[in-house]
Amino acid sequence: MDAEARTGYRGFRDLKVFQLSYQLALDVFEETKGFPKEEKYSLVDQIRRSSRSVPANIAEAWYKRRYPKSFVSKLVDSAAEAGETEVWIEFSHDHGYLPVEKKVNLLDKYSDVNKMLNSMINQPEKFCH
Repeated sequence: MDAEARTGYRGFRDLKVFQLSYQLALDVFEETKGFPKEEKYSLVDQIRRSSRSVPANIAEAWYKRRYPKSFVSKLVDSAAEAGETEVWIEFSHDHGYLPVEKKVNLLDKYSDVNKMLNSMINQPEKFCH
């Protein structure tokens, strides 16, 4: 039985966690467009980089499914990047660049991402071959 038949996924783009984290990276990009120019090379770069790393690491993990430890390691990296993004979201709010409702919404969605990642980390056999 091939991996697609076993997991029901044709690729990483089918994973809900990838779809959500990718959309979150797009949302972060849009939100940071209005940040002050003096934050361009610090906060804006950091939050954009970490938010984009979440789905990128999920994609990398997908291609390492043959090696469960490598798969899990990339998912752990993805969760770490999500955690970093959460910190930048907090800074963005505390500096007055991000309204509380946007902060709460983004943090809630990153919490969902981390729940999905942790489930995959705890049950890699559902995805690895």
